[in-house]
Amino acid sequence: MSEARREELLQRLENIILAEGFAGLTVDDLASRLQCSKSTLYSIAGSKEQLVVVAVRHFFQEATARVEEKAGPITDPPRRIAEYLAGLGVEMRRMSPECYADLVGSAATSEVYAKYSLATAHRVRESIQDGVASGAFRALNADFVGAAVSLLIDGIQHGELLDRSGLAMADAYTELGGLVLAALGKPDQA
Repeated sequence: MSEARREELLQRLENIILAEGFAGLTVDDLASRLQCSKSTLYSIAGSKEQLVVVAVRHFFQEATARVEEKAGPITDPPRRIAEYLAGLGVEMRRMSPECYADLVGSAATSEVYAKYSLATAHRVRESIQDGVASGAFRALNADFVGAAVSLLIDGIQHGELLDRSGLAMADAYTELGGLVLAALGKPDQA
């Protein structure tokens, strides 16, 4: 299979999974809907679980690249954090509640999500450190705040904050951005 055909099938598979979830789908369903053979799908990955993992990983890789493209060049740490977390919110809006439930309910896909959540926390922590060093944020322990942000991301990832707040995952990332920036502001900015 050509790389272009593989990428096209993977994108279409990703779209189905994001819209509907994956727990109730079979490889037969997917092959029928993608108008390809099961052997074509198995050339992408050897099982349904592996197909789902490849599609979920593809989603997070592409989403991360789009967010980094927008937020990465921003030199002002508060704007970078706001853009980064808002961008994640925009990307996560593509994921239906059914997909999210399946994502966190599967050990394999939950592991992929955890990896990208950890990378998000690391990226935010770097921006906090930049902001403290440049004076854009009040003096504080950036590692502590970064660890607190990591815990909040975990709370979003595992659904605890979503259940308690009633927010969708995408909205929770946007709210997290506002919370982090308010906490980091200088006293005269409060």
